Amino acid sequence: MAPVPSRSRRLLVAAAAVAALAASAVVAAPAFASGSHHPAHHPAHHRVHPVRPGSSYLALGDSVSFGYREPANLPTPDYPDASTFVGFPENVGSALGLRVANASCPGETSGSLVSASELSYACRLTPTGTDGYRTKFPLHVGYAGTQLQYARSFLARHRNTDLVTLMIGANDGFLCQATTTDQCASELPGVLAKISANVRTILGTLRQQEHYRGQIVIVNYYSTDYRSAVQNGSSQALNTAMDTAAKPFDVTVADGYATFQKAAAQAGGDTCAAGLLTTLTTGGCGVHPSVGGQALLALAVEKAIRR
Repeated sequence: MAPVPSRSRRLLVAAAAVAALAASAVVAAPAFASGSHHPAHHPAHHRVHPVRPGSSYLALGDSVSFGYREPANLPTPDYPDASTFVGFPENVGSALGLRVANASCPGETSGSLVSASELSYACRLTPTGTDGYRTKFPLHVGYAGTQLQYARSFLARHRNTDLVTLMIGANDGFLCQATTTDQCASELPGVLAKISANVRTILGTLRQQEHYRGQIVIVNYYSTDYRSAVQNGSSQALNTAMDTAAKPFDVTVADGYATFQKAAAQAGGDTCAAGLLTTLTTGGCGVHPSVGGQALLALAVEKAIRR
């Protein structure tokens, strides 16, 4: 995810009904029922070893994995110092004693994660032609190419990597909305199909080209408001696109959707009021997890890891 104007969020939510209806046709599977944990094991998955303390952990994704906070969130974010941003990968690494390489970038799309010629929403090459986040501010780890190129190089150099997480796709919707005349209402099925194709490319590269045999966890997106059936449908459609594409690659799924849903129930399903999202000085909440929200995502990842 990346900074998104409130009007943009409303427009995407309005279009999300199409995504929810199209998801089963696009990725050949219905949306997973909320509240369930759904390991996406390959039928003949290899025997994996536990995630060992001292081993390496590679995190791939967008602003959620990065730990991004909006400018109006307090304390005021120090963008020139990446270490001040703490996402769920840092929490998982601390809990399990792992060496974390968090390659995520705010505004990354599934396409820009794979190819430097693909547009991001706000990471590098943007639809307005302006410089993205990583051209202005440092990431948690430095690299010149794409996240996927970094991942390949990292795995080649760190054979003791026991864990990889991937959370990507939300910015594909925001990018589509920003570059189409109907705010992506008619293009969403194609967007979901592209997310699935890119997830297959990412995981196929790791498994088949780099021969990575450690654990891979797909991290599902939460709903920014569980009171909204349309917003829920949007998140579930995105998660379905990721999960179904990832299934043949021997992965497990961290159910961020259900984890946030349970926590939001204390506030009647209001994710913001439950304290799971960043609080803004301008009023209301952003779309990124709060400190507590990041901690919950970390717990979901830890639960998904095979012991």
